[in-house]
Amino acid sequence: MIDHLNWRYATKQFDATKKIAAAELNLLKEAVRLAPTSYGFQPFKVIIVENPELRAQLREKSYGQGQITDASHLFVFVAQNTTTNDDVDALINLTAETRGMNAADLAGYGDYMKGAISYLSDDQKAIWNAKQAYIGLGILLTQAASLKIDATPMEGFDAKAYDELLGLDGYHSVVVAALGYRHAEDGLQHAAKVRKSEENMFEVR
Repeated sequence: MIDHLNWRYATKQFDATKKIAAAELNLLKEAVRLAPTSYGFQPFKVIIVENPELRAQLREKSYGQGQITDASHLFVFVAQNTTTNDDVDALINLTAETRGMNAADLAGYGDYMKGAISYLSDDQKAIWNAKQAYIGLGILLTQAASLKIDATPMEGFDAKAYDELLGLDGYHSVVVAALGYRHAEDGLQHAAKVRKSEENMFEVR
């Protein structure tokens, strides 16, 4: 895995002629689906934008960054605006169904989660949900690197404009990942990776 992480970089120029195969795209999607989240809520989803016209519109709201239109695929992570007791009930029911349990036996855990989210404002819930989306992004970038698929995480875009263009209801745009294959002329691929030293990154107490 370390070799894969050393290989990857935030690709600036994608080869628009190269596309991710369906089998590999499914692996990327499955990695995000399996990403861990707090309580297992998964309070986000991913919109995979394929429509060329829509991607061109999104590029205009992304400061003209070419990755938006030139990458093979564009993943837009969108998080729920809030988390409600209905979300807890849905998770409890899904857990019971998946594990062959009676939902009533999980009522205590459900009440615990409802109590936990009751202390959060809607703004705090929105931030919390966005943090979960970033976990999914990290898993996506790692899986992409393992498949030798280039990926660029992007925050440089007008989130409100994205929300409107994507017709979001109850969700807000958080972060974007452009995925595909690096262009041979992207000079950044040859640059040394710049990271803090281990000594500056970690403390043992």
